[in-house]
Amino acid sequence: MRTKWFLSALAFLLAIPVFAEEKEKKETDRLEESAVVLKEILDIPDDIPRDLLDKALCVVVYPSVKKAAFIVGGSYGRGVITCRKGKEFTGGWSAPAMFALEGGSFGFQIGAQATDFVLLIMNESGANSVMSSKVKLGADASAVAGPVGRNASAETDVVLKAEILSYSRAKGLFAGISLAGSTLRADEGGNKALYGRELSAKEIVREGKVSPPPASRRLLAILTKASPKHVESKK
Repeated sequence: MRTKWFLSALAFLLAIPVFAEEKEKKETDRLEESAVVLKEILDIPDDIPRDLLDKALCVVVYPSVKKAAFIVGGSYGRGVITCRKGKEFTGGWSAPAMFALEGGSFGFQIGAQATDFVLLIMNESGANSVMSSKVKLGADASAVAGPVGRNASAETDVVLKAEILSYSRAKGLFAGISLAGSTLRADEGGNKALYGRELSAKEIVREGKVSPPPASRRLLAILTKASPKHVESKK
């Protein structure tokens, strides 16, 4: 009996590094998928207005969110967040933290095979909200469908007052979309798998306690090329 217990315990202990490696690979794959999604969206002729990206403090990317993720009691979409570094958000893009998207119903998008989402966090209040806790869009943080097209105005009242602007792409169709009613939160398990220890999103993104992992280099390079520095919104 003791021998059987010992062998079971040994097998479990030997499997732990394998499980950890598999979890880390899932997160590195997610980082690479997020980079692909962001590049493809930024290459669309009528994409996210570049002056809005310049004004954004943080960017969240959720690649290939499935319809099943929004069934009541179901799972959720997972992606990545990165913010501009520095106390005033004036530096380069930070190491990424893994983030989750839960709930919500997105109209025509709900019938799609998979939907990509990109969120721009436009001010410090919005950034602090998503860093500190689980945030319900439309209640804890104001969120609206982002304008599209290179000539879209970034100085309208709706855009200036919004904390978060949201975009989606499904079946080749790219558009601003409201995610009101859904929630954002840190994916603590994903962060632990990626960085090898427990870290909050704030510690990763705002406090700079870790360096960007190799798998995030393409994502950060794409953002740096598209928007190398922050531009303050007009008051």
